[in-house]
Amino acid sequence: MRSEKESMLNEMRNRVQNSGYVILADFGSMNVETTQELRSKLRGVDAEFHVVKNRIFQHLTPEIGVDQLREGLNGRTGVVTGTGEVTEVAKTLRAFIKEKNTPQMKMGALEGAFLTDADIENLATLPSKDEMRAKLLGTLAAPMSQTVGVLNQKLCSLLYVLKAVETQKAEG
Repeated sequence: MRSEKESMLNEMRNRVQNSGYVILADFGSMNVETTQELRSKLRGVDAEFHVVKNRIFQHLTPEIGVDQLREGLNGRTGVVTGTGEVTEVAKTLRAFIKEKNTPQMKMGALEGAFLTDADIENLATLPSKDEMRAKLLGTLAAPMSQTVGVLNQKLCSLLYVLKAVETQKAEG
């Protein structure tokens, strides 16, 4: 392999290794302006969109551990990788595709698991990790909060009884 191609392979290898996910898209109907707009939106969720030669990316599929990705390496292929949360990236891609009707999702991989384009669409409907953490924390905190409320009511009831007894003794 020529040194330029080896350099491109190493650069893509680093991107894939530093990312928990890889999403392949067909960018055939995108112009430069649309591509720049997509890159800008993905940057907001800590992701990147790169055009890659299919032959170069083929060398990375064994390292990713998902051989099915080879089936998506036809036509013009763009690769989305990053350190951001995959659900946010999928939401951003879905919104962009809805608005521009491009690119076409092919497939992807998430932590060694193969994803179809439908799986990527489903990821876009899931809540983010922060939302899930907030829901879990709320669920865990609710019983404790209710227990504090009940104990507070019992304490107040006891104080009302003691105050009534004090008032009775003061009068009698």
